[in-house]
Amino acid sequence: MKIKFPRVVIRGAGDLASGCALRLQRAGFTVVLTEVAQPLAVRRTVSFAQAVFDGSCQVEEVVGRCCTAGQALAVADGGEVPVVVDPAGQLLRQLRPAVVVDAIMAKRNLGTCCNDAALVIALGPGFTAGVDCHAVVETDRGHSLGRLFWQGSALPDTGEPGEVAGQRGTRVLRAPADGQVAGCCAIGDSVAAGEIVALLRTNDGTAQPIRAPFAGILRGLIHPTVGVRAGTKIGDLDPRAERAYCFTVSDKALAVAGGVLEGILTWMAQEGAE
Repeated sequence: MKIKFPRVVIRGAGDLASGCALRLQRAGFTVVLTEVAQPLAVRRTVSFAQAVFDGSCQVEEVVGRCCTAGQALAVADGGEVPVVVDPAGQLLRQLRPAVVVDAIMAKRNLGTCCNDAALVIALGPGFTAGVDCHAVVETDRGHSLGRLFWQGSALPDTGEPGEVAGQRGTRVLRAPADGQVAGCCAIGDSVAAGEIVALLRTNDGTAQPIRAPFAGILRGLIHPTVGVRAGTKIGDLDPRAERAYCFTVSDKALAVAGGVLEGILTWMAQEGAE
């Protein structure tokens, strides 16, 4: 008997959202992602958000394609992942998906509610299962990463990224001022400690260098057309120096995606039993 999979809309198309989309698409789900017009994705080589800039992109073996809401299902039927610019969430009213996943990663709820779909799953802090969504998936690195909660919340935002190979806060590069980022290195390049990896071109026309705090590989860099505010995450430096990690979905994204998949399959089993 062929299983009928519910349609899934994922809000956000950054690296965690894209890991979820990849795992769900591989499992046979029809997945549609929504994004803003200027995505803040840093890990662009593994984010379907890149399709907003280029028209299409590829995350591992799966192609993402930027399209209109009216084209989304046809794109999905063709085996690709549709990415629709839809910051207001109008797509939910048009497609009426059975499942909505909030993967915006704003660390706060920007408008998602339980009425958005029969099953609403949210990633990370800012949500309470049973209040503004049906389930929450833990996104904080550690023992509970990827764990699914039907009650309660994920761990609160600490403001610090998880530790990777002994590096924590310094592995995230942030904008020193408002402006736009011009890369001096490409994602996947090896960099030395103190090397200039990008320039922050401020709104008054000056340029401030952004230096690597330690030796590693540039794993992510924000798109140069996106305007940023001071303190915005603009880059990701990986101390493990494994270039392949820049072009494959992370362990964290796959763990979070596993929690989302568990939530959907649990819900499907309960619905089938009823």
